[in-house]
Amino acid sequence: MMKVTLPKLKNKKGNEKIAMVTCYDATFARLVEKAGIDSILVGDSLGMVIKGEENTLNVSLDEVAHHVSAVKRGATNPFLIADMPFGSYQSSVEQGIESAVKLIKAGAEAVKVEGGSEVSPLISKLVSFGIPVVAHVGLTPQYVNEFGGFARRGKSEKERKFIMDSALAVEKAGADMIVLEGIPKTLAAEITKKVKIPTIGIGAGTDTDGQVLVIYDLLGMNADFNPSFLKKYLDLDSLVTKALEEYKKDVVDGK
Repeated sequence: MMKVTLPKLKNKKGNEKIAMVTCYDATFARLVEKAGIDSILVGDSLGMVIKGEENTLNVSLDEVAHHVSAVKRGATNPFLIADMPFGSYQSSVEQGIESAVKLIKAGAEAVKVEGGSEVSPLISKLVSFGIPVVAHVGLTPQYVNEFGGFARRGKSEKERKFIMDSALAVEKAGADMIVLEGIPKTLAAEITKKVKIPTIGIGAGTDTDGQVLVIYDLLGMNADFNPSFLKKYLDLDSLVTKALEEYKKDVVDGK
């Protein structure tokens, strides 16, 4: 696998779909690289997937940096993106710059921020300093308390306009890609057509420029997590449980 760079990803728009996976450790990162995946996102979803929390809000900058370093040791060819966790950029643009620099020093090649016009000043400043930015609009998990949960966004005309305006705002600010999460397929297709930068969908239909899924989810490691957009390529929940049961039996039997 050749090294995937940001220009290569941006050149895929309209030509070839981008495959992105969220993972958090060197072992999975090595397998992701072997599979030829274009990009890895070290997401603040680690709060839910790794730490077992109800949402992403309690993830710290140090935790994301820790996992970025681990992923970087496992894979060097996929383009590596790091989430800016809640509380790492909301106070000021200066705080956001410091947080982004820490993630870049940990090994990230771009940072991801949630929001629209409210984060545009930060995006502009980061890009001016040579730090690529991936934006994230639609269902933005860091806004879970405002939304009242993880329900799909963009159902009303008002919400559709807000999401469209947010996408256009972050593109104008200099974002290099946009994650579109939990929005209608038609809206995602409209945004993808309007913006000149790649869109990465999750629960946003097939008309985006690429897709991202959490590796634990696509491998079926949680039998109880079954959102409508998720295709499980394996059933590791039952396979791993069975293997562990066999291991326990061998131990008990003295084998």
